[in-house]
Amino acid sequence: MNRMTPWMCCAAALGLWACSDAEMPPAAEGETLYLENCAACHGVRGQGGELVGGQNAPDLTRIAARRGGDFPRAEILSRIDGYGRGHDTSQIMPEFGALLSGPPIPLDVDGVMTPTPRSLVALLTYLESAQVADG
Repeated sequence: MNRMTPWMCCAAALGLWACSDAEMPPAAEGETLYLENCAACHGVRGQGGELVGGQNAPDLTRIAARRGGDFPRAEILSRIDGYGRGHDTSQIMPEFGALLSGPPIPLDVDGVMTPTPRSLVALLTYLESAQVADG
């Protein structure tokens, strides 16, 4: 009798999930979401600027440049989804509930395949594609 251990079942399930029809959304899909949700504060080109009340929206085209060329996926996802913001009133970025809904797709976040809502992955893909070199 051929018996699968719980570990083998998990590995098989993960393999099916990783090989599913889910593909990374194109940057253009994320750009649409960006223009609908982010451009009002960060600008159409993502270069940030001064907001009402004297605060500044950061330049989203230089995220990687500010971090030595690395694009911090986990940090950016956390910033967008608002998880952990709690009662920090210094954070003026709104939460985007619509970006957290929809079917999840596997996303490599710091070496860990993480089920992430497609719209959030699309926005992340766009932001990654919009990075400019330092200099």
